[in-house]
Amino acid sequence: MKLTERAGALAKRFSQEIAFYRRVLKHPRTPRASRYLLAAAIAYALSPIDLIPDFIPVAGHLDDLIVLPLLIWLALRLIPKDVMAECRNSMKDAATDQPPSAA
Repeated sequence: MKLTERAGALAKRFSQEIAFYRRVLKHPRTPRASRYLLAAAIAYALSPIDLIPDFIPVAGHLDDLIVLPLLIWLALRLIPKDVMAECRNSMKDAATDQPPSAA
């Protein structure tokens, strides 16, 4: 697999995870604390402002590697398993209902 194919697959997986988190945020049974933690993780990922600026060697990128997964992990631990399964299944159903794209 070429590097560009891997990057494309990684970008697709990332966009699918963001779509999953959006579904979880909208689900009525998602706990409020999880909503806040996921929203904070998404905002932190998209924000140009970091706790430690990226121009500082190692520590600048290390905060991104620690803060984001920690926020997501905490949020997902608080969400009931059936809510997560329902959101994943609705994503699969939506993917199979889409017409094939013209290639």
